[in-house]
Amino acid sequence: MTKISVMAKRPNGTGSVYLRGKIWWIKYHIKGKDIRESSKSESKQAALDKLAVRLGDVVSGRFAGLAPERITIRELCALVIEDYEHGRKRSTADVKWRCNASIYPAIGTVRAHEFGLSQVKRYVASRRHSGAADATINRELSIIRRGFALALQNDPPLVNRCPHIPKLEEDNVREGFVEDVQYRALLKHLPTHLRCLLVVGYHVGCRIGELRQIRWSQVDFAAGEIKLAKRQTKGKAARTLPIYGDMREWLVMQKAERDQDWPACDLVFHWNSKPIGSHIKGWAGACTKAGLDGLHFHDLRRSAVRNMERAGMPRKIATAISGHKTEAVYRRYDIVSPQDLRIAAQRMNAYFDGLRAEPEQEKPEEKGKVQ
Repeated sequence: MTKISVMAKRPNGTGSVYLRGKIWWIKYHIKGKDIRESSKSESKQAALDKLAVRLGDVVSGRFAGLAPERITIRELCALVIEDYEHGRKRSTADVKWRCNASIYPAIGTVRAHEFGLSQVKRYVASRRHSGAADATINRELSIIRRGFALALQNDPPLVNRCPHIPKLEEDNVREGFVEDVQYRALLKHLPTHLRCLLVVGYHVGCRIGELRQIRWSQVDFAAGEIKLAKRQTKGKAARTLPIYGDMREWLVMQKAERDQDWPACDLVFHWNSKPIGSHIKGWAGACTKAGLDGLHFHDLRRSAVRNMERAGMPRKIATAISGHKTEAVYRRYDIVSPQDLRIAAQRMNAYFDGLRAEPEQEKPEEKGKVQ
């Protein structure tokens, strides 16, 4: 092998290596432009090997410059946040929070080209050790995965490839629901401003984010319905909610109280004319008093779905009310409770009792049989 001096010349087009302090650097050309890059090694042979790889990438067209090798996970996440802000997505704040709270402190400075399956496994292990659920870790990994996709779509690309980032198995499907007697117990313990919210949520299964936005102009008592605008729903589709059961009585009381005390407030659900926060202050304490400790407002959605199924409502109408876009997701909420099983058992017992009450018929082969 030709001996390389501190600034040795190589044949034209083959680059060169040189020392800077104790570290060997490589130099090569791309479209007439000099590129200098550290080998990050004190070994001249390591520098020569890196130069050979880099020249091969240049010839094959795989090398797009040093920028893709310098971008960090933090910068990829910034692309995701920018994309969310541009699209005015509701989960923008959540993505920012996840990045600042978990991703940046752990792997924010890691170079994108160094990030692969081994780094994913270390990140998962670290987050699990800190108590994070697999569902939470999946949300964080999805941000990183999206960052790589956006960087690759950039012109010119900011990364050379999208690594495989596997999704963890999740077993976080909640199975909580509220029976009618529990619903009425909770109604007694809730703060006054949350009672009508509970009633509507229990009957139609709306998401809390949708209910918090409803205005009185959307409530039509004459038609017996509440109209949700496209911009208010998670599925970006307008929906019409029927007013039935306890809903009318409580909505009428809610409006009378509003007309008397807060006539300028157009929100149906509020606290002293102010929007109800996502935390729903007062909910957890009331659930504990009602013997429903740990109940989430979202569990009302599951309860409403099951009640509609029990009532025999056509599934097409039920999904239109609840806002489920696919029947697969809807079926996740149609959970069988112990009471459902008892009802089924009672019906089957009645069925068999009816069969056994019928007089036994003489078997055909026994007719005409000689005694």
